[in-house]
Amino acid sequence: MLALGASALLPRGIALASNAPEPEGPFVADPLTGVAMGGYDPVSYFAEVTPQAGRADYEWVWAGSPWYFASAANRDVFMRAPTTYAPQFGGRCLLSLSRGYLSDGDPRLYAVFQQRLYLFYSVGNREGFLLSPASALHSAELNWPKLRATLATRIG
Repeated sequence: MLALGASALLPRGIALASNAPEPEGPFVADPLTGVAMGGYDPVSYFAEVTPQAGRADYEWVWAGSPWYFASAANRDVFMRAPTTYAPQFGGRCLLSLSRGYLSDGDPRLYAVFQQRLYLFYSVGNREGFLLSPASALHSAELNWPKLRATLATRIG
């Protein structure tokens, strides 16, 4: 199933997972506040028709970043299975990764593909992904380990 950001309906229902693997971060965070996903509630991409802005009242720090949620219930769901709801590739643009470079994803430009959240740098990149999502994802997965390693040297 494929759901798109801005106008498409997203699948309803919360997927549950236990013993989640390590995060794919470091995650893209707002440069001024340090909040992951620009303050959007990651659970809302799966549970609501459109993504919801989170509130500082429902913050949880995970993978080195504060995350905001629209409700205590969404925060609690995320706390049980964060890697199920967090954007893949640390919130970097999937199509950029498939092409061999890093760019930050925008939480307003997204797709839910195979029950995972992917962010995109631009509308054009999201549209390019839609032309061949499985192929773009495969290329991104091949490139991610090498590109992720460059993040550690930039941060550390």
